[in-house]
Amino acid sequence: MQIESVYHRPTDNYAYVCANGDLKIVLRTKKNDIHEVQLIAGDPYDWTEDSKGQWEWNKETAPMKLSGTDSLFDYWSITVRPPFHRLRYGFLLISQSQSIFYCEKGFYDHPLKDNGYYFCFPFVHTSDATDVPKWVQNTVWYQIFPERFANGNANNDPQGTLEWASAEPSPTNFFGGDLEGVIEHLDYLEDLGVNGLYFTPIFKATSNHKYDTVDYFEIDPQFGTKETFKKLIDECHKRGIRVMLDAVFNHSGYYFPPFQDVLKNGEASIYKDWFHIREFPIVQEPRPNYDTFAFTPFMPKFNTQNPEVKQYLLDVGRYWVKEFDIDGWRLDVANEVDHQFWREFRTAVKEIKPDLYILGEIWHDSMPWLRGDQFDSVMNYPFQTNVLDLFARKTISSRKFMENMTSVLFLYPETINKGLFNLVGSHDTPRILTECGENLDDVKQIFTLLLTYPGTPCIYYGDEIGLTGGMDPGCRKCMPWDRKLHNQELFKHIQSLISLRKKEPLLANHGSIKWEYESGLIGFRKYNQEKEVLVLINPHDRKVNVNLKSKLVRAAEWKDLLASKILQKDSSSIFIDIPAKQFIIISVQ
Repeated sequence: MQIESVYHRPTDNYAYVCANGDLKIVLRTKKNDIHEVQLIAGDPYDWTEDSKGQWEWNKETAPMKLSGTDSLFDYWSITVRPPFHRLRYGFLLISQSQSIFYCEKGFYDHPLKDNGYYFCFPFVHTSDATDVPKWVQNTVWYQIFPERFANGNANNDPQGTLEWASAEPSPTNFFGGDLEGVIEHLDYLEDLGVNGLYFTPIFKATSNHKYDTVDYFEIDPQFGTKETFKKLIDECHKRGIRVMLDAVFNHSGYYFPPFQDVLKNGEASIYKDWFHIREFPIVQEPRPNYDTFAFTPFMPKFNTQNPEVKQYLLDVGRYWVKEFDIDGWRLDVANEVDHQFWREFRTAVKEIKPDLYILGEIWHDSMPWLRGDQFDSVMNYPFQTNVLDLFARKTISSRKFMENMTSVLFLYPETINKGLFNLVGSHDTPRILTECGENLDDVKQIFTLLLTYPGTPCIYYGDEIGLTGGMDPGCRKCMPWDRKLHNQELFKHIQSLISLRKKEPLLANHGSIKWEYESGLIGFRKYNQEKEVLVLINPHDRKVNVNLKSKLVRAAEWKDLLASKILQKDSSSIFIDIPAKQFIIISVQ
């Protein structure tokens, strides 16, 4: 038994409280090293005196479930509900040749009597549950880059605006997209089935992307007015569509008035401590002598520990929630802002709207931001990376893909996974159809996965109709509104998947999940005690035949959910042929 690989800590993704008061416990062991794990646990104060006057700690033993396997480790889990909300616990690890007891103080030959050696979860407080707002679990997002979605009002076009889609996008050109254009196409979005809109920045700025904010309290004039935005919010809410805005609190734009004051007045500026300026006079070339986003001199970094800066940005966060009833904030470059600022930001906005969704842009392991005091969720870029590596770049095998995806699942508590923001393309990445060499079968498989997987999925505008484009600025083309230019096959496929996700609770973050490798397919099983849903995708150029077995204890009905037809009744297993580059979604109940 390789005990060096055994790991647990009584916090974060290894021990966490669920909203209903349950406690989820996870243990990591070496892959294929241990064939059974038992949890040994009890209330720390529950002791019984025997006839000889000796005190014995009362503990119980329960089997843990093998919940996932990646390339290096097995993950075991169990859900318990301590009757008095407290728990001391350890693990009995059993292999073919030995058993070892693992607890907070180390490894022993057998379970110990003194519970002071055991892991401690001092109290299960439901207020500590890291659950996402319930509405997020049932939301399918649609990301809009406002300058390129639709031009609804030519009167607010900036100077030099080009005719819609008359040229390739560049870092500096404008085509006149605005908020009225979005309002005009809400019927289209409702028909597609999305029920959440995520806008890249809409505040006053000089660029076409608006990540260089000049005024955080004003809508950019090229997008419209506050009245237009209020109308957009109202129209969305009438249709059951939520709205999330993009906040750039890491840095301002070059023409942000306080930074302009610093450029003008130097060390005498009253705003000099709003930014991280290392010395005066200010120098911008070859590299700025003040902190910036990357090394871009036109995006100076805020000093969010400065009380005036903090108050200003917190007021921004409150303003758009209170005055316009937005439903979420997406936080740009969130990992470069200090944790204390985000704690205060969460308190400020949640006091106004408790079910507001707070989403951080973080590209790496994000557990430090997901402990219930900062963000509800983060953008799930590891999901995107693995999807592209398998379907587009074809650099990993089906098995490696599933192992990688399992690793990502166990990075965070299951409660967080329900709200992870899953994406396959955005304004920062090449178009998914372009990434796949314009192979439609690959793209359809990707969306099948995206729209059935745990989390809250997001579609980048135009991906649903086969828009192409390389890295920024190529991925920021104008949305074509001539339906003859739309790939209707892809649109209808995505539309049907969204509809299915809304109808089938197990596809919308209800129940548990486990990746399962079957004959070269990629697949996962989502399940509860009464029902299972299996999602199977064949990424290969050959047909695959697979024998599927139900985990239910009774004979069941097998149904193809996309085709809406019964495949087999009263059976615990079924043989399925999945053609090359195809997929199937099966319910078992």
